[in-house]
Amino acid sequence: MTMVLVLAISSLVAWLYLLIAHHRFWRADQRLEAAKALDHWPHITAIIPARNEAESIARCLTGLLEQTYQGQFDLVLVDDNSSDDTKAIAQQTAMEHGAEDRLTIVSAPPLAAGWTGKLWALSHGVAAAGKKADFLWLTDADALHGPDVLAQLVSKTQTDGVDLASLMIRLRTKSLWERWIVPAFIFFFQMLYPFPAINDPRKKHAGAAGGCILVRRDRLEAAGGIAAIRTALIDDCTLARKIQDAGGRLWLGLAKDSYSLRGSDGLMPLWVMVKRTAFTQLHYSTLLLLATLLGLSLVFLVPPALTVVAIVTGQWSLAGIAGLAWLLMTIAYAPTLRDYGQSPIKGLFLPIIAALYTAMTLHSAIDHWRGKGSHWKGRDYSADGETTRTGT
Repeated sequence: MTMVLVLAISSLVAWLYLLIAHHRFWRADQRLEAAKALDHWPHITAIIPARNEAESIARCLTGLLEQTYQGQFDLVLVDDNSSDDTKAIAQQTAMEHGAEDRLTIVSAPPLAAGWTGKLWALSHGVAAAGKKADFLWLTDADALHGPDVLAQLVSKTQTDGVDLASLMIRLRTKSLWERWIVPAFIFFFQMLYPFPAINDPRKKHAGAAGGCILVRRDRLEAAGGIAAIRTALIDDCTLARKIQDAGGRLWLGLAKDSYSLRGSDGLMPLWVMVKRTAFTQLHYSTLLLLATLLGLSLVFLVPPALTVVAIVTGQWSLAGIAGLAWLLMTIAYAPTLRDYGQSPIKGLFLPIIAALYTAMTLHSAIDHWRGKGSHWKGRDYSADGETTRTGT
C-alpha cells in the first residue's frame, strides 16, 4: 500500500512539474505573427526533395508559387530517383503558373553510402541553389503552405535575429486513427522539444520540424552544410543543434496555414512512422529505453490505473491523488486537442495512446536488436541508422 501511494504521489509531482516548470510546453502557443514591413526582403530559394511524389507535387508547388512574398523567390526541386511522374508533373505545374524561369529541376545521382535519402537530395538542391540566396527554405514535397507563410517566416528571422525558423506543419486528421494518434504525436513532440525553451536564446534547447525549415545560408555553411548531418535519421533536430552550435538562433512554432498532404488511413502507417526513429531518438541506448518505458508508465499509465483501482476498492485518498494527476494530464493535453479541432474530453484517453507509443518505442528497439533497420521511401537503412543498404 505504501508503494502504491508513492507511485501515485510521484505521478502527481511529475505532472505538477510538467505543467509549471517544463517551459509551459503544453500551452501550444508558439505561433508566427503577421509579417511586418521590412526595408529589405532577402532572396529566398526553396529546396524541395521529391521521391515518388506524383500525388502531391502539383499542390505543393502551387502553394509555393502562389506565395505573396515581396522579395526574390525561386525554387529548386530535386527529383530523387523517382519512378513515377513527379518530374513531369512539376514541369507542367510550373508552366501552368508561368514560372518556368523560377523553378529549377535537378536529378539526384544514385544514393551514396553513408547518406540518408532526404539529406542526399537536399545536398544536391543546396548545391544547385548556389550562393545567390540569403535563406534556404527546406520544405517537403507533400507540404502545402498558405500564401503568407514565407513572408511570415522571413519577418520572424529579420525582426528577431533568427537563423533557423521552423514550423511543425499541421498533420492530417481525417481517419479514425489519425484523429487519435496525431494530436498525441504533436503533444509528445512538444514535451520532448519544448518550443518556448527552443525559442529562448538564453537556453540551449534545440529542435526543428523537417517539413518546413527556413535557414540562413551562410549559417548553414558555417555549420558544415547538409553533409554535416548526412547520416541523421532525425535530420531536422540534428540540423537545429548544428546551427545552434555554430552560434545561430532558433525558432520553432506550430503552423496555422501549412498542412501535410500525406495521410494514413490505418494504424500501421502511423506505427511505422513513430517506430522508424523512436530508438534512434534514444541513441540506441538500452538504459535510456528502460528509463523511457518507466517514465512513460509513471506519467501516463499509473494515474488512470490507480484511480480506477482505488475507486473500486474504496481507497478515496489514493483515488484523489491519482485522479488529480490524471486531471492535470487532461488539462495539459487540452490545448493541443483544441488546436486540432477535437474535444478536450479526449484527453482522458491519452493514457491509451501513450501505451501505444510505448509499444512503438519498444518495437523500434527490438527491431534494432534484431539487426533490422528502418524502411522509408523505398529504401532500407541499417540497424545503426548510419549506413544505407540500397544505392538508389
